Amino acid sequence: MLARTLDQHPNAHMPADTASQGFSNTWRLLHLLNIYRLAIATLFVILPWSGAEIRLLGDVAPALFSTVSAAYLIFGIGSVVATRWRWPAFKTQVFTQVLVDILAITLIMHASGGVGSGMGMLLLIAIAGGGILMPGRTAILFAATATLAVLAEQIYAQVAFTPSLPNYTQAGLLGATFFATALLTHVLARRIRDTEKLAAQRGVDLANMQQLTEYIIQRMQTGVLVVDAQEKVRLMNESARHLLDVPAAKAANRMLEELSPALAGQLHAWRVYPEEEPHTFRPTTTAAALLPRFARMETGPSSGILVFLEDTAVMAQQAQQMKLASLGRLTASIAHEIRNPLGAISHAGQLLAESPALDKNDVRLTQIISEQSQRVNAIIENVMQLSRRDRTRPQEFALKPWLERFADEFRASENIAAEWLGIDIDPPHVEVRIDPSQLHQILWNLCENALRHSASRPQVELRSGLVPESHVPFLEVLDNGPGITADAAEHIFEPFFTTNPKGTGLGLYISRELCECNQARLNYRARTGGGSCFRITFADPRRRQVA
Repeated sequence: MLARTLDQHPNAHMPADTASQGFSNTWRLLHLLNIYRLAIATLFVILPWSGAEIRLLGDVAPALFSTVSAAYLIFGIGSVVATRWRWPAFKTQVFTQVLVDILAITLIMHASGGVGSGMGMLLLIAIAGGGILMPGRTAILFAATATLAVLAEQIYAQVAFTPSLPNYTQAGLLGATFFATALLTHVLARRIRDTEKLAAQRGVDLANMQQLTEYIIQRMQTGVLVVDAQEKVRLMNESARHLLDVPAAKAANRMLEELSPALAGQLHAWRVYPEEEPHTFRPTTTAAALLPRFARMETGPSSGILVFLEDTAVMAQQAQQMKLASLGRLTASIAHEIRNPLGAISHAGQLLAESPALDKNDVRLTQIISEQSQRVNAIIENVMQLSRRDRTRPQEFALKPWLERFADEFRASENIAAEWLGIDIDPPHVEVRIDPSQLHQILWNLCENALRHSASRPQVELRSGLVPESHVPFLEVLDNGPGITADAAEHIFEPFFTTNPKGTGLGLYISRELCECNQARLNYRARTGGGSCFRITFADPRRRQVA
């Protein structure tokens, strides 16, 4: 049943696009057959009037030859028009045209002397064309019809005209040729259709594979670019566009130099010295540091280049996890080796301070012992807090309501007026992806520092928004203090660096480490007109975090 259905319609069980294309091809083949018919009919009409002496061409019945040739030409013109309009239906046109071909060529053959004229060979083209366009039993039907027409012409010629020797043997051989042509055409057409269906299926598979490949490339966390020999960008996935801060309107068919001069410079250097390792670069001052990798798509010197862009924040996060594991083991040893003698020193200092025989000048010494013991204990607690920290659990949440709750908690804890800590979020629907508990720890530390270093009337502001170039969310902590000197700004994120004699120098260091664990960045920016600004640039929410 399935084979019969495929024979009835060669485009059955194909995808919609493939079947439509196959159907269009069959109409094109029918149009070519019409052109052939029109050319033959035109020759039959023109040659008798050209003065050329062609033997047997309408020699027996010139009037019949001229009439049939003219009618055949008119039918050929009508067939061309009908095929172009695709009306009536395809099967109707094929049946009609092939049967008219058999009738017209048989009459022309009769007018030219019968089977002996050789005109019957023209029927092979009509049968072969019909067999290709209408496969299966229909091709046998066309062959049988042509054979009957040739035999009928032979019988009529013998009865109505001269009693010459009959050509039944030649007519029979011609009929056998018709059937052989029909069968051969049927086999070849069937194989061609099987090949077309296989090619169509392979085309669908390749198209699906191409779509799947494009989907995978576009969803990759690694930035991928394809650059041709002239360094024009032919392909750029979403990750590469976000990493390079390239707007979508400028990403197509642009020169790499226009999109990222720094990356283009590295590509030039790699072409000259391919064995040298590339180095990290930042597309913009606020973008993450990127590490490029280059590979030729082919071996030729004019082949395209495949560029991979790795966000170093991901690698830094993995290194951070290893560093924290080592730090955890180190702090465990510190706690065991230092805390016990430190507790003994602190306890001895307290007992000494309570002694009634202690000189007043020595009281200050006991105070120094107590203060420094507490400071060392604070350092140990901060380092242990860093090493004991739970695994980062980033979440996506709206920043505005979270900041409002944080501000209320901070004001109540520090007992400050509401106007001392303000919030400014534009646009108000900013969403971030970070561990909320770790963001709380970072922001609390930054706000405490801002209050400590503010003017006599503190004014701390939490300002949030989106970076204009990349639309990545950020959060700034601003104060109205004297600011940080340029020399100190280079070292404020180093461990144990502090400008406060009573500080541990680990607050900003721990805050930056927490940001890096969440693929965020913490930077210091001097404010115009005085004051400090600490900016947290969050991970791009459009790119998923690597666990």
